[in-house]
Amino acid sequence: MLKKLKELEPYIGNTPIVKIENDYINLFAKLEYHNLMNNIKARTAYNILKSAIERGDITEQSTVIESSSGNLAVSLAILCKKIGIKFIPVIDSNINPAYENILRILSHQVVKITNRDETGGFLISRLEKVHELCKEIATSYWTNQYENDDNFLAHYEGTGKELAGYFNRLDYAFIGVGTGGTISGISQRLKKTFPQIKVIAVDSEGSLIFQNVPRKRYLPGIGSSIKPSILKHALIDDVIHVEEVRAIEGCHELLNKHSIFAGASSGSVYFAVQEYFQKVHFSTKPNVVFLCPDSGMPYTDTVYNQEWVNWLKIQLQHL
Repeated sequence: MLKKLKELEPYIGNTPIVKIENDYINLFAKLEYHNLMNNIKARTAYNILKSAIERGDITEQSTVIESSSGNLAVSLAILCKKIGIKFIPVIDSNINPAYENILRILSHQVVKITNRDETGGFLISRLEKVHELCKEIATSYWTNQYENDDNFLAHYEGTGKELAGYFNRLDYAFIGVGTGGTISGISQRLKKTFPQIKVIAVDSEGSLIFQNVPRKRYLPGIGSSIKPSILKHALIDDVIHVEEVRAIEGCHELLNKHSIFAGASSGSVYFAVQEYFQKVHFSTKPNVVFLCPDSGMPYTDTVYNQEWVNWLKIQLQHL
């Protein structure tokens, strides 16, 4: 199993970093959609599976189960397919239709949650279903991205190491937060290499990661209905919350101005960067980096569909 898994290692990591035109800062984007399955969670999925196989927690008889809004699910699905074990993703109604189609092709079974929980989101209901499945399936293994240290270690040893090796000086890193694994691993690595760096967490309005008042959210990939315990590893200097409509604006500006076709969390972080530096001027331009965790392709029916965007604006008016 491990040998088969490692055959896909060349397709994960070493993603490009590009400089983006900006008058006030030296702005760089790390294009994580160049990973396998076009998203950053390929790093997480690979490291979690690899470590579990090495420990003997996953065998040929295992059924891997995970709650996911999309990216981790499709990454786990292709990797489990490669090594010949079953995978069951627990998804919800906010998932991009393209991702759902992919999962139904690659997975042993897909479980979809359609009823929102008490927070207005789906995560708590998804996690309840995961626990049910783990009790029903004797050979189950829950990858548990919300608490699994192999999640943040994937980014300490991977994404963070690549960033630290690319820059001679790095002053700011803007990172979207969902499970907390990405920002935990990257922040630890970057703070070790660049002690002066400021790590800015970007979250979605209505998420419970850093706030206490939930509301309905419609964009997957950023924010959460719980405070992930893995976030205790993160070294965060500031937090910015971005409204979903602004995230969409960020996506469109990335595409129209910089030819970067990226997903919703990329738009959120890019918008946060613009807001953060709007009224700040420096004698020397700081070096600033942000991540583009996935491509815009799965969002063609939502973020890049004006009819859906108009529908979303109506929904948000009633919150």
